[in-house]
Amino acid sequence: MRVLVVEDELYMAEAIRDGLRLEAIAADIAGDGDTALELLSVNSYDIAVLDRDIPGRSGDEVAASIVASGSGTPILMLTAADRLDDKATGFELGADDYLTKPFALRELVLRLRALDRRRAVNRPPVREIAGLRLDAFRREVYRDGRYVALTRKQFAVLEVLVGAEGGVISAEELLERAWDENTDPFTNAVRITVSALRKRLGEPWLIATVPGVGYRIEAPGTAPQGGDRG
Repeated sequence: MRVLVVEDELYMAEAIRDGLRLEAIAADIAGDGDTALELLSVNSYDIAVLDRDIPGRSGDEVAASIVASGSGTPILMLTAADRLDDKATGFELGADDYLTKPFALRELVLRLRALDRRRAVNRPPVREIAGLRLDAFRREVYRDGRYVALTRKQFAVLEVLVGAEGGVISAEELLERAWDENTDPFTNAVRITVSALRKRLGEPWLIATVPGVGYRIEAPGTAPQGGDRG
């Protein structure tokens, strides 16, 4: 999952970003409404977390822009305005959820995951493919009934691959969806993470490399195995 956090208090924004990363949620930060709109125009986000009172374009204007774009990106408003009228206005603008400050990071994480599940109503909460069972809510992975311990980043990559249901995901898309905007686009982090993930899942290999294209989940025996090649 990749989210955009729009918050003008830098320390809070960085604390939220770092906390979300520990939960395998990639997060970008925008300190004002204009920057938020710019990031939204060039990146694909699963959820936008908006503070309403920000410099430049207000959080309300950013929310209205998201709704008008038709992207369907869920909006969680995160603000100190806790009156019922404030909340009603936020929902009328298109907010999907509302969390008032101060808040517990754990609650924010739970709400983000709930929004992500609602966003994919046609996607079962537990996904299975080629003997893999991935429970996004519990952050658990099983292969043929055997629990597989993964790092946060390995889980994030596997979640994207499993969600593609056998389709090919490019390294660029993995970098965009499982990392964040501060990642060097020329990094070999994707190759290294996929290689380590392949080993964690064990043989026969489930993650196939499609030369020059990307990676996909592939049932054993359906094609020549890619071995440990990144």
